Amino acid sequence: MNQNLYHKLGGEAAVNAAVDIFYRKVLSDDRISEFFDDVDMESQAAKQKAFLTMAFGGPNNYNGMDMRRGHAHLVKRGLNDSHFDAVVENLAATLKELNVGGDLISEVAALCETTRNDVLGK
Repeated sequence: MNQNLYHKLGGEAAVNAAVDIFYRKVLSDDRISEFFDDVDMESQAAKQKAFLTMAFGGPNNYNGMDMRRGHAHLVKRGLNDSHFDAVVENLAATLKELNVGGDLISEVAALCETTRNDVLGK
């Protein structure tokens, strides 16, 4: 059976673990942590888990805004390509920490790249 990215990564438990580690990294990254100063991180993590589950081909329980609308207020605060790159770097480092193979990390990075223009309002 040809598994989707969600199952290749390890399903719900893997996504949950990845999001928790990912936000620890993001919040300690001086390049991007300021964008999360006034964010309810518990709610943010729940949204991110639902979004990544859907984006990776798992069950679609995501009911948040689309990427363009969801990040518009951050673009007004200066969100740019360097910040996007920092987020992708943190996600890749998280997956590496979870012993995910390089080819799957590349697949995740490529998927992230498809959202760049919407996230940055281009």
